[in-house]
Amino acid sequence: MNYKTLKRKIAKTKSANLLIFFLTINTFAQNPLIMDQFTADPTARVFDGKLYVFPSHDIVPPEGEGRAEWFNMADYHVFSSENLTEWTDHGKILDQKDVPWADPEAYSMWAPDAIAKNGQYYFYFPTRIRGAGDGESGFSIGVAIADKPEGPYKPQPSHIKGVEGIDPNIFIDKDGQAYLYWSRGKIYGAKLKENMLDLNSEIKTFSEIPQKGHIEGPFVFERNGIYYMTYPHVANNTERLEYGISDNPMGPFTHKGVIMNESPSGTWTNHHSIVKYENQWYLFYHDNDLSPDFDKNRSIRADSLFFEENGNIKTVIPTHRGVGITSSTAQIQIDRYSNKSNIGAAAVFLDRLDPFQGWKMVLNKPDAWVRYNQVDYDTESPKNVKIRARSLTGGTIALKLAGQDNQEISQVTIQKGGNWDVFTAPVKAEVTAVQDLLVELTSGEGVEIDWVQFEK
Repeated sequence: MNYKTLKRKIAKTKSANLLIFFLTINTFAQNPLIMDQFTADPTARVFDGKLYVFPSHDIVPPEGEGRAEWFNMADYHVFSSENLTEWTDHGKILDQKDVPWADPEAYSMWAPDAIAKNGQYYFYFPTRIRGAGDGESGFSIGVAIADKPEGPYKPQPSHIKGVEGIDPNIFIDKDGQAYLYWSRGKIYGAKLKENMLDLNSEIKTFSEIPQKGHIEGPFVFERNGIYYMTYPHVANNTERLEYGISDNPMGPFTHKGVIMNESPSGTWTNHHSIVKYENQWYLFYHDNDLSPDFDKNRSIRADSLFFEENGNIKTVIPTHRGVGITSSTAQIQIDRYSNKSNIGAAAVFLDRLDPFQGWKMVLNKPDAWVRYNQVDYDTESPKNVKIRARSLTGGTIALKLAGQDNQEISQVTIQKGGNWDVFTAPVKAEVTAVQDLLVELTSGEGVEIDWVQFEK
């Protein structure tokens, strides 16, 4: 179900229960993670063994409101997953009109963060103060509190006194001390009181962080006694993700290098978080996958992150495949590939006018192939495979287990014709466990594939 269809169905119903059902639908995706709305600035947190993502929410505002050709965000959603493949949208957790101290028409609910302490969940968000006027000044950071990660969140009556800026980040050290970091041209930080609502130290300006070029979006975490200050920085043309390290959460931080280089898409911003989940570190970030012509409508992504033995972060290369293991019985979106042939294979939108429908993989000539890693066949081998595809001239698709021998497990004939159809063939080999899938065009040309799905 795409976002437009979702909105139409919600608009037609007067049932609160049905509304909740639609808001909590599962979203199946790789990169980008969320396919039914624009999302940006993802903060990922692990609460009670589940991974939650708190992004900002890019929208097209009603006519005559917001700022044309700029970022417009009026509210926040929260998403959760236990397998990094199926994401549940828990619906709107906070709206600009619900915040007592905020300008209710600013559309400036920018990058947020969330943290758990003493059995409660604290959601930190920036927005413009009511009556602050136009321009980039007049921002502060507020807090909303909930009993559950998915809310509902109740905003506090006032913003955090003494804080002017955006992009809040919360870090709680091993001794229980909480720190608030934020940005406004530079990066700032201070200790928080036990109530998580007030500053408890003087504000520090992190002047050791590179100051040339735009800088924002701090995110601090600790690993093996090393504190990492990470942030987006425009060193050349657009934002790349960089980091420094220290032995103290308040620094000074020594600049170490780049986590992710500038986006090949030319998206001007990047904003991120780094989290460890089930013994693997991940980088959450954003790009403009669903809006390639307008980089103010962004989409969140995730890729695995690794460290050198000395603690340095290895540069993360963004992928379409992203993270998570995909069940063989799910619709495998091979356009979110982990690798493909250099010639004859391309991922393009199913419908350029409705990007929320996603992509298709086009195999244009024999021997063109695409690889999709980590498909879980479980302990029972599938009996059949289905491919949703179309081709004006027809063709044959070979499905293989990617490896040294590239064992073929099925061949699917795609009949010629201009309409989408589902084509089925038997699986002729025993396939179990987690394997990489190779999809190859062995005859014909111009075969378009929407998804591949195995049947037990």
